[in-house]
Amino acid sequence: MIRVAAVGDIHMGPDSQGLLRPAFDTLPDCADLLLLAGDLTRHGTPEEARVVAQEVRGLPVPVVAVLGNHDHHDEQPEKVTGILQEAGVTVLEGEGTVLECGGTRVGVAGTKGFGGGFVGRSAGEFGEPLMKEFVRYTRRSADGLRSALEELGKQDCEVRVALTHFSPVADTLAGEPPEIYPFLGSYLLAEAIDTAGADLSVHGHAHAGTEHGMTAGGVRVRNVAQPVIRRAFNVYQLHTS
Repeated sequence: MIRVAAVGDIHMGPDSQGLLRPAFDTLPDCADLLLLAGDLTRHGTPEEARVVAQEVRGLPVPVVAVLGNHDHHDEQPEKVTGILQEAGVTVLEGEGTVLECGGTRVGVAGTKGFGGGFVGRSAGEFGEPLMKEFVRYTRRSADGLRSALEELGKQDCEVRVALTHFSPVADTLAGEPPEIYPFLGSYLLAEAIDTAGADLSVHGHAHAGTEHGMTAGGVRVRNVAQPVIRRAFNVYQLHTS
């Protein structure tokens, strides 16, 4: 059994230093790894990133993250990434990482993802260059996620997890206004997950959404945005083969 702790949308700033650390210190008792599903900061500033880094520095479980749209707002995602990496966090974007958890090889593939909508109500690569680039950005994110999951499948990982900020399915957006679904996720992410295979998909971003969902291919999807789960993190158990 692998125990995956996950949370997103913690939106930390200088006034929230130490808020999550007491809960994170309990992780060795209940989880084998911690996934951070983006929007770790409020505005993507280095100052805010250092607050997040202090919350997770030195934790006795591996920490893997993707950035969210808030973490890009100050247009310094490389600095945010570097600060988190210096604190021991593995930050993914179109990549995967393999963790040894109690003798089990756990693969995590991550990307921020992007919007575009879902089957029957999605944007297409047509028309103005800006619209085409909007959809192509999402497609590149999905392609990176698929490639990373496929590569993890070649590395004898017993468990594979897809980590994104934007949602791969509409199920976990229930509660959000339908008009903004295209800005909360894309079916292309779910296609990538189903094509490559995964045991679990976790994401954030949809603060008013729903925790539980599933891809068309039967992969469990969990919205771990903190306003949804209403705690420092949730833990999901995955059976190993």
